[in-house]
Amino acid sequence: MGDNSFEEIEVKNILAEDFAKLDFSKITLLDLREKDEVLVSGIKSAINIPFSQVSKRLDDVPKDLPVYVFCRTGDWSEEIAEILADRGYDAYNLVGGFKAYKEYLANAEPILIDAKNLKCPGPIVKVADVVRNLADGQKVFVEATEDAFASDIAVWCQRTGNNLEKLEVKPDVIEATIEKRTKQAENVTVLPDGKTFVVFSGDLDKTIAAFIMANGAAAMGREVTIFFTFWGLNILRKPKKVKIKKSFIEKMFGIMMPRGTKKLGLSRMNMGGAGAKMIRAVMKSKGVSSLEELIQNAIGHGVRLVACQMSMEIMGIKKEELIDGVELGGVATFLGSGEQSDMSLFI
Repeated sequence: MGDNSFEEIEVKNILAEDFAKLDFSKITLLDLREKDEVLVSGIKSAINIPFSQVSKRLDDVPKDLPVYVFCRTGDWSEEIAEILADRGYDAYNLVGGFKAYKEYLANAEPILIDAKNLKCPGPIVKVADVVRNLADGQKVFVEATEDAFASDIAVWCQRTGNNLEKLEVKPDVIEATIEKRTKQAENVTVLPDGKTFVVFSGDLDKTIAAFIMANGAAAMGREVTIFFTFWGLNILRKPKKVKIKKSFIEKMFGIMMPRGTKKLGLSRMNMGGAGAKMIRAVMKSKGVSSLEELIQNAIGHGVRLVACQMSMEIMGIKKEELIDGVELGGVATFLGSGEQSDMSLFI
């Protein structure tokens, strides 16, 4: 007689507190709940296959990463995790299901964000950077000292869909508790919410204002494009001279125009460059990011910097002279960005 015995697969379980610590970008999440439940509260990166359909769609689950399975309370997910393990998957079952995970997040200690002494847009950018990588339901506790933060964080939460659970303005600090929430897709027309800035001026103060607004918009998750034309192109020039062939007129333009951000003057009270140095000194003493730091932060957060090629040709500026991270474009590039924006500013 043959041996009819078989080896039983032992299901690997994970508790909610350990599940919350996982890097979801390095695993596969399988959500067995119905679509209406997922729309109300879910994990953005999860694959949603309702339990009623899972027998026909198991092949939709990739095998290259560990698979963490969850349902509402953990009953169905344990069965599916066992089936996946039997098929060769590295599968785990979330004990207690999504309900246990949400309860853990609701009672867990918020992550502390120290934004004290940071100046606009620093506090909002720091909050956005932390919250962006959290799972829905996780909370942060923010401490800031800039008075404008009370208004800014309320608007930021409203516009990004995150929940401002508590906001308290004390004499020496502003405290905010925020719950991460991801806006769910709805069957409505999606209106443009990008931001487009045209920087025509090459003045230091106007450029600082443009990049403060750009960084703030990027922190709110908006697509931001800054289109530099004519005198604004000098902002993008490398500070050191680049050896490149130019005509006599192009060389003269290059000599007369400021090369890079450190050479920009103020639109008012420049006083031969003394005013610009005073503004920079005051910014440093007040803890405000320098223009150079604002530019690098903008690039790091996906702000699109576009140099007008027509203006470059008129003013004799070559692509090789521009800082890294700049692309070339024309009027169609600007108009295309503007049509995807709900706000366009000319600076």
